[in-house]
Amino acid sequence: MDIYLALAHHPVLNRAGGVVTTSVTNLDIHDLARIARTYDVRRYFVTTPITEQRELVQTVIDHWVTGSGRTSNPDRAEALSRVEVVPSLDAACDAIAAHHGQRPLVIGTSAKTERDTIGYPALRGRLSRDTGPALLVFGTGWGLASDALAQCDLMLAPIEAVPERSGYNHLPVRAAVAIILDRLFGAYDQAK
Repeated sequence: MDIYLALAHHPVLNRAGGVVTTSVTNLDIHDLARIARTYDVRRYFVTTPITEQRELVQTVIDHWVTGSGRTSNPDRAEALSRVEVVPSLDAACDAIAAHHGQRPLVIGTSAKTERDTIGYPALRGRLSRDTGPALLVFGTGWGLASDALAQCDLMLAPIEAVPERSGYNHLPVRAAVAIILDRLFGAYDQAK
């Protein structure tokens, strides 16, 4: 499947469980672009309904892709060329559908078990076997709100430590994206 990534800044939860819009961070733009490029993700969507934040993200992208950053750091330019800023998850799905002629399989992620989940080996197999687009959705803040979760066709199992090391599960989104993409597309034998 052709893999896409979305980092949702709305609708997401705050620590009290309220639905909010989080701020886009420069680190997330750069680091997730580099992670996405490493695992050959077709496009990394930064989603925010705030016009000023979309403009800021576009300014960062333009600097690295068409501006002076392109020549000063070609690797960064290559990674940032895969970033697109959109107002919503629906807009990301629409962009993917316009390219592929079909809606993507939307796969949600969460640190909590919100509903039935698919495990990493099963999803890895499906993504390598099936055709068409798939969109992995990551939330900011304290995770995806129910409106975002409702858009997901599947939910990936949470990242968890082995039982003797567990008890805390609040990874930074950049780490979660790297771990998940490596589990799904890393070049190693998972049977060992």
